[in-house]
Amino acid sequence: MKILKYILVTLLVLVGIVLIIAAILPKTFHAGSELIVNRNANEVFDYVKQIKKQGEYDNWSRQDPNIQKEYVGEDGTVGFTYTWKSDKVGNGKQVITNVIEGKRVEMDLYFDNSEEANKSFIAVDSVGPNQSKVTWQIDGKIPFPFNIFTLFYDMSEDFNQGLVNLKNNLEK
Repeated sequence: MKILKYILVTLLVLVGIVLIIAAILPKTFHAGSELIVNRNANEVFDYVKQIKKQGEYDNWSRQDPNIQKEYVGEDGTVGFTYTWKSDKVGNGKQVITNVIEGKRVEMDLYFDNSEEANKSFIAVDSVGPNQSKVTWQIDGKIPFPFNIFTLFYDMSEDFNQGLVNLKNNLEK
C-alpha cells in the first residue's frame, strides 16, 4: 500500500510539473522555411498557388498516401477550400484568403475542426533570371496544455522537407 501511495504521489508531481511547464510555454507557434529553386519566379508561383499541387510536395501528404481530400472552388483563387481527413496526420481545412499574383498566396488553416484560423503563406521572390526564393510559413495558436508538444516537435522541419520536395519536383 505504501508503494502504491508513493507511485500515485510521484505521478501527480510529474503531471504537475508538465502542467507548470505548459503554463509557462507560449500558446502561439511559428514555423516555416525558405529555399532557392532554380526556376523562374512566375513558373514557381503558378505551381505553388495551386493548392491541389501541395500534395505533390508537402510532407504531410507523403506521410499518409490514403489521406482523403476534398476541394471546393477554383484552385489558386480566393475562397478555394481544401479539406482533408487522415488517421495519421489529422483532419483540417485550408482556405485561400489572398492572392498577390506572382508573389504570394495567403491561407487560413484549421486543424482538427478548430474554429481558430492559423495564418499561413507561400511567397515567391525572384533572385535571378532562373532562380526563386520560396518562403513557406505558418503562425497560429496551440491551446494549453497541448503547447507542451512544441518542446518535442518542430513543424519547421516539415516545411523545409516540403520545400526540398518542391525544389526536386520543379527542377526535374
